[in-house]
Amino acid sequence: MKFRFSIGRKIGIGFAILILLTMSAFVVTQLTIDESRKINDKINDVYAPSVSKLETFNLMLVRSKMLILKWVYFQCGNEVAEKRELRTLINDSYPKLKQELLGISTKWDKEEQDALIRIFKITDDLKANHEVIINSLNSFESYNDASILLTAQNSVEENEIDQGTKNAIKELGKLIDIERKNSRKISDDMLASFSFLQTIVRWVAIALLIGGVLIAFFTVRSIVKPIQELKSMLLSMGKGLLPKFRIKPRNDEIGEMSDALNNLIDGMEGTTQFAKEVGSGNFFSAYKPLSDEDSLGLALLKMREDLHTNEQVLEAKVIERTEEVVRQKEEIGKQNEKLEVLYKHVTDSIRYAKRLQDAILPPDSYMKKVLPNSFVLFKPKDIVSGDFYWVSQKEGKTIFAAVDCTGHGVPGAFMSIVGHNLLKHVLNNTSHVEPASILDQVNKGVAETLHQGIDETSTKDGMDIAICTIDFKTLELQYSGAFNPLYILRDGAMQQIKANKFPIGFFVDEDKKKFTNHKLQLQKGDAIYIFSDGFSDQFGGPNGKKFMVKKFDELILKIHKLPVEEQKNMLDKSIEAWKGGVHEQVDDILVIGVKI
Repeated sequence: MKFRFSIGRKIGIGFAILILLTMSAFVVTQLTIDESRKINDKINDVYAPSVSKLETFNLMLVRSKMLILKWVYFQCGNEVAEKRELRTLINDSYPKLKQELLGISTKWDKEEQDALIRIFKITDDLKANHEVIINSLNSFESYNDASILLTAQNSVEENEIDQGTKNAIKELGKLIDIERKNSRKISDDMLASFSFLQTIVRWVAIALLIGGVLIAFFTVRSIVKPIQELKSMLLSMGKGLLPKFRIKPRNDEIGEMSDALNNLIDGMEGTTQFAKEVGSGNFFSAYKPLSDEDSLGLALLKMREDLHTNEQVLEAKVIERTEEVVRQKEEIGKQNEKLEVLYKHVTDSIRYAKRLQDAILPPDSYMKKVLPNSFVLFKPKDIVSGDFYWVSQKEGKTIFAAVDCTGHGVPGAFMSIVGHNLLKHVLNNTSHVEPASILDQVNKGVAETLHQGIDETSTKDGMDIAICTIDFKTLELQYSGAFNPLYILRDGAMQQIKANKFPIGFFVDEDKKKFTNHKLQLQKGDAIYIFSDGFSDQFGGPNGKKFMVKKFDELILKIHKLPVEEQKNMLDKSIEAWKGGVHEQVDDILVIGVKI
């Protein structure tokens, strides 16, 4: 049998040399890695967890201090997230971390273990102080007990917690530094081992490089160059180009592949010519497969038959689909016309509803008559509004109100009609003139009109309101409110009269809460304001945030001494500047101001 120096034998000899060199490097590397692994295990099992757990302990101390300060100085119930977090930290996280550190410290030096015990003694005292405060301020109402709150504040302010936390953090810092130094020393030992390994690997790499160059040289001459020629031919065929040259025959696997590729090129030339004929529409051109098993040739014949059939079917479908598209386009045009008509009808209806809503608002002439030296800033969000203002007179007194109904737009407008009619009905058909009595009657009327339930869990659709009665002869002011407060400004200072914390529309029985009536004596020069929440809730400014109540209060303080028309203009310009032409109005805006 004739010996053939095949490609497999050539490659095998080359790889045998490379494997021998590689195994030498592997043995040395494995010995060094085993030693390094022992060092690394010590780092991972002792020093790295020690530093990580101690740093977690440090963060836990800082967080507990922040949380206990919030506990003392921020009055809230027990379900606040920060309170739950502090309980979890004291009762779960700290004991768990303590046990983990005690377990890790068994591998430390005696001096480091003693330092950890000292730290735990400090933190156990801190934990006890925290628990005393937590147990004393254990509910929202406990903050109202001055003695309890003062004791808790003294515990914080006298540095019992602050100094203890600083001492613990200081001791922790020292211990963390010690563990980091230990970790660095072990790491240096491991780096020394790797330095030795690097020297060995460098020499082995040089040997591999020289051996690889020699192997590559012989491989290129006998294998790579012929394969490059095959590759070039296949790439040309991949681009749809049939090579013009052929590879010379040779006595190995590459030679066998060359013969097969030459035969394939000849077959592709015949197939290409047939495809051109079919592509040009000649479905009757002659073509013979290379053999009965020539799947590509048989597939081309089948393709020719299918293309001929599909061409006829597609022509029919194109005609049918074109007609369908034309019909759909006409139908869409008709639907768009209907939508435009419907949109115009709806918009016209809402605009007519605005005329009706405007009709229930008091005219400017009436406002100036019964409530002189006053202004109303009224900016609905939509065409119609859920806010409205109401003014009337009875028994020589002027009664006025700022009302914020549930929702805005059309839903709010419907509710505003209900509210206006009920206010008018109560004033005209009852003897009530006190604001609280009026609100009680309106509250009952809204609940009955909207069929609200009698229990507090029922849906509460209704309105927030601030209502005032002024006797301009005696300068006595009476006020009552549902969520919306009253501002009185006198001598540059603001007094806020708070409203009841339930809305109009929450049905209240005689045995339940009633609205509170406030009586105040006004003085010449006083300014009073009632309003809805639309102004303070408006988004805007450079960061897109709410205007907020605090900024609204500052604005009222700034403008309250100006003439009423200037006050109105300043408020309007301020809210428009806050929106900046970028942010949409989010709610109806209503502010009523009166100067005495």
